[in-house]
Amino acid sequence: MVRRFDHCDSSERLLYTAYLLLIGVAYLMALSYLYTSYQDIDGKPGLSADDVADNYYGNRSGTRLEAALRGSMAAHISIEQRYHIVSWLAAGASRAEYEQLIRPILAERCIGCHRSTKGMMNASGPPDLTSYAAVREVADVDAGVSLHTLMKVSHIHLFGIGLLLLSVGMIFRRVCLRAWLKTTLILLPFVAIFVDIIAWFLGRWDPVYAYTTVIAGGLLAVGLGGQIIISLYQLWLPCRADKGSNGSS
Repeated sequence: MVRRFDHCDSSERLLYTAYLLLIGVAYLMALSYLYTSYQDIDGKPGLSADDVADNYYGNRSGTRLEAALRGSMAAHISIEQRYHIVSWLAAGASRAEYEQLIRPILAERCIGCHRSTKGMMNASGPPDLTSYAAVREVADVDAGVSLHTLMKVSHIHLFGIGLLLLSVGMIFRRVCLRAWLKTTLILLPFVAIFVDIIAWFLGRWDPVYAYTTVIAGGLLAVGLGGQIIISLYQLWLPCRADKGSNGSS
């Protein structure tokens, strides 16, 4: 038998409240991070499905370096310097022009962070831009995020978010709510995160799956946010078990 919130003492209520508030704030920070990380990928202000598509499918009409300069790295370089680098890439990325024009720009704006990570623990950090050969490696067509990176990020998300949803769901199961609605809100974010991550991989082959990622992310927010808000409400305000609710079992 599941104990409802009105059977909890004040210390238990405070524990659940503090945890749910912490998770809620952390989730809002995660959304803010996603927005600031992806909003400029397509070169237009605001976050859209095109930003998501360009991240996973890539911009097949340009290089990886150009995509970074127009997206996540746009704030770290001037418009004039970006124009010179993009023009150099379009012209074939010759070594002579690299030594004369491109290398000084990279030394001023990029090399402080984009150094070789060989022999270091963080081997998956920013790409090396300290030499012509290294720059050539990111001067190829932008095919989006790599399969290796997707596998690394997806297993972290599945483990981490899975445990998060389990902990929030264990608290939410104590609410007084109709059984079908409670079950839907508990299962919805699990289904959403699974579909979301599958869409990441499918998005490498077809950009249309960016819309699946956006929709799944929205459903995750509805499920998780609904559980947190309803739980916080019923933790401190009395609930009457209506007919058909699942408040005692």
